[in-house]
Amino acid sequence: MININRILTIAKKEVIHIKRDRASLVIALILPIFLLLLFGFAVSSDVDNLKLSVYDGSKTVESRELINKLNNSTYLKVYEYVDTPDAVERSLDYGRTKIGVIIPDYFTKKLRKGEATDVQFLIDGSDPYIAKTATSYSSQIVNHYSQLTFSNNINHKNNSSVIKPYNLLLYNPTLESSKFNIPGIIGLILQNITIMLTAFSIVREKEKGTIEQLIMTPISPLELVVGKITPYVFLAFFELDITLILGKIIFGVDIKGSLILLIFLGTIFLTSSLAIGIFISTISNTQLEAMHLSLAYLLPSVILSGFVFPREAMPKIIYFISCFIPLTYFNEILRGIILKGVGIRELLQPIAALMTLIIIIIIVSIKKFKKTLD
Repeated sequence: MININRILTIAKKEVIHIKRDRASLVIALILPIFLLLLFGFAVSSDVDNLKLSVYDGSKTVESRELINKLNNSTYLKVYEYVDTPDAVERSLDYGRTKIGVIIPDYFTKKLRKGEATDVQFLIDGSDPYIAKTATSYSSQIVNHYSQLTFSNNINHKNNSSVIKPYNLLLYNPTLESSKFNIPGIIGLILQNITIMLTAFSIVREKEKGTIEQLIMTPISPLELVVGKITPYVFLAFFELDITLILGKIIFGVDIKGSLILLIFLGTIFLTSSLAIGIFISTISNTQLEAMHLSLAYLLPSVILSGFVFPREAMPKIIYFISCFIPLTYFNEILRGIILKGVGIRELLQPIAALMTLIIIIIIVSIKKFKKTLD
């Protein structure tokens, strides 16, 4: 027969344990609220303010009117004007813009003669959802402007479109979702495994009581952190190679750029993930705390890094937060090398941001570990 008093006694004992473990209690109470607010603002499939790179070969009133129509919409915004059509494609290679607009020099001449003319749109197809949205937006705006021009142009003698938009999808012309998802999944897997592995390393030493033995040795905090990371670097390097091979064999995702560059930058990213794991390990007293803190970092990183939802659709404050997640930049690197085939010159910005974050994380981890030893 069940004894209510014994159940209440055990429950009371458990409440006391929960009160004593303040860190886990705070995480359990705050984390759901934090994730709800974060995901509620960040998770959005609406895409607006897509950046445009514009080449205006005509430089006339009509071409400027078309550019203004594109810029004044809620969906597209002119980011830069360039001097050559090739510069438009380079802007997409560097990831500065998602759409390139090329207005030919004969644009206004044909328009004033009542002849059909054209405008070319170069669209970054590495993200199929953004590419489809960009294609739809650009075509709608041009067709609307074309109708206005047709109604005002007395020289036009037929009902065909005055201005024809030609959309050229770059990097992923067939808009296969696997080519967009697989690079992101590779980065996500590597991040999650490395952080979870290292997050428990120092905590395990604390719980077993062996951390005191390490403190008694002449090992410095830097030597201990590097020593803890080193075995996992080789393990993570092996995982990187396996995921790239399986992505090619199973999903047919070819690496268009340099494999050596990808592996080198992948190793740098893995170092950042391992450093984050070490940091979580230094601020945790138990493996349960380490697990909670790991989840508190890993779950937002999935959403904020641009792995699933476009960062362009996020509010500015959420976009700002995403800039402090290494996976954000590694996703850019992965998709840049695998899908676009770009080199190190085009990836200087995400590489610099990633390196900066790594240095900050390692310094903070070492300083925190020194305090732990004290």
